[in-house]
Amino acid sequence: MADSKKVLIAEDSSVIQNLTKKILEQQGCIISSVKNGEQVLSALEKENFDIILLDINMPVMDGMECARQVRALPDPVKANIPLVAITGNAKNYTMEEFQAVGINEYLPKPLNFDQLVEVVKKLTNKA
Repeated sequence: MADSKKVLIAEDSSVIQNLTKKILEQQGCIISSVKNGEQVLSALEKENFDIILLDINMPVMDGMECARQVRALPDPVKANIPLVAITGNAKNYTMEEFQAVGINEYLPKPLNFDQLVEVVKKLTNKA
């Protein structure tokens, strides 16, 4: 990636968080990570990100509610950040349900890291 993309990983599993971080850092991304949707919103108050990877099943605030709240932010730049759902329960949701809350793409768990890199590149190189 030409310039470093800032990626926010919202994932309550430390293992997945660390693996994802390592993979994307190898691609030149700058990574921040949080454990739930509330922390995503707090992080967004402090800085901008190019993309958010959002686990759907997190404590405190899940990924679906977090996506709704990100899309409702008053700052149009932050409200339009690409959102990628990461879930082991993709069968519980349809792509239409993800799109209804503003999620751009979804990746099933276990993560395919080549697919992860591809989706991050695709969604962050639109600018």
